[in-house]
Amino acid sequence: MDKPTVIVIAGPTASGKSNMAVELAKKINGEVISADSMQIYKDMNIGTAKITKQEMQGIRHYMISFIYPNKRYSVSSYKKDAEKCIAEILHKGKVPIICGGTGLYIDSLIYGIEFKEEEINETYRNELNRIAETDGLEKLYNMALKIDYEAMKKISKNDKKRIIRVLEIYHNTGKTKTEHDLESRKNGVKYDYKVFAINMDRELLYNRINSRVDKMINEGLIDEVKSIIQKYKEFPTAMQGLRI
Repeated sequence: MDKPTVIVIAGPTASGKSNMAVELAKKINGEVISADSMQIYKDMNIGTAKITKQEMQGIRHYMISFIYPNKRYSVSSYKKDAEKCIAEILHKGKVPIICGGTGLYIDSLIYGIEFKEEEINETYRNELNRIAETDGLEKLYNMALKIDYEAMKKISKNDKKRIIRVLEIYHNTGKTKTEHDLESRKNGVKYDYKVFAINMDRELLYNRINSRVDKMINEGLIDEVKSIIQKYKEFPTAMQGLRI
């Protein structure tokens, strides 16, 4: 029996993913599921370049603005929630379109990776953050490189969140992220994912990003961040978007 088709549109920030997803949805009777780890949060609108109602052009979007910034949200939670959305869209006879730039979210779906819900070891995480602050992020990167070279080949030296994740997985489970991913993929995937990645000239992309940042500032980004900090006080996972 053929698996239902799910379209995936991936690509870097400001590459035009959202607009492409909307235009495609209009042509193939689709609905869009966000795969953006920051657009899931309420009140974080300008800084996440969240798609507006007008830009949606009547196309229903899922997984946007449904979690408060002071709540913790994991990749495991995303995978479960996104698959529920996929099932709902298919039940309506429409085509699910995954759209976003959070690679871990997309990988969890297209590769069938099962991320176990783990208790956060705050002591260990605080120690890693202390090392990053006192000795530099490069030290954490090198620590992770010795543990899981394969995983680190895909991770930037500046990606603090993912570097710490590699270290935490090994510390908590005794297995590397690569080992964990290989084991979890044995169950296969539920859907036939058709993945399309937007590629763009780097200079053009950087110009688009710079223009987007200017637009955010003009639209009130600084006031939005101040308001969010005052309203919620703590940000277990949303802090990556606020950079605080």
